[in-house]
Amino acid sequence: MQNKVSGFVKQTAGFTPEDIIRFACEQFGERLKLASSLGEEDQVLTDMVARVQPEIRVFTLDTGRLFQETYELLAKTQQRYGLRYEVYYPDTRAVEEMVREKGINLFYDSVDNRKTCCGVRKVEPLKRALANTDAWITGLRRAQSITRATIQTFEWDEANGKIKVNPLAAWSREQVQEYIREHTVDTNSLHAKGFVSIGCASCTRAIQPGDDIREGRWWWEKPESKECGLHNNPNRPVK
Repeated sequence: MQNKVSGFVKQTAGFTPEDIIRFACEQFGERLKLASSLGEEDQVLTDMVARVQPEIRVFTLDTGRLFQETYELLAKTQQRYGLRYEVYYPDTRAVEEMVREKGINLFYDSVDNRKTCCGVRKVEPLKRALANTDAWITGLRRAQSITRATIQTFEWDEANGKIKVNPLAAWSREQVQEYIREHTVDTNSLHAKGFVSIGCASCTRAIQPGDDIREGRWWWEKPESKECGLHNNPNRPVK
């Protein structure tokens, strides 16, 4: 599978993100989905998909602790594009058991607790979202964090047994924002208040100009631990 993925990377060298989306659709057809957390990158990809491959299914994970502004953006985006959105939720019993054993704000107590919470609220629902698929598209970029610095346009997702497609891997934040302006893409209103990377309300805060773009996520942890489990890749080289 690694050889196949490497072949895709070589075949699509020099492709635009739109070209990569088309290529992925040709390879995987209905067994391809776009994952959206409603962040800037995912909104850009949603706009691209709506323009070039509107048959691709789009899914999002509702952890139960998102900002109201995120729900408002989801509703607005669904109405604008009319795409086949699928919303996945955590297992109720798993959440109840976790909170009963570790408390409602367990994630502040330790990295392990935070990863447990992400596992229940994100990782398990993701596995259901990816059932009956061979590949999924994400908005990951190399410039987002040190844990993503070597991302390729196509990767083997060992945890889920799928191919991960990252059309924006080489893009800068400036390119993302330029696309948003050019195509009047709707984005989360929290961005105007200093929020850059937006996740759960309990684990996200605004940052100051000049801060790392992931500074507002899990700000009590070291940078190297700032992944929720959705995008961990032990096979990805680390700079």
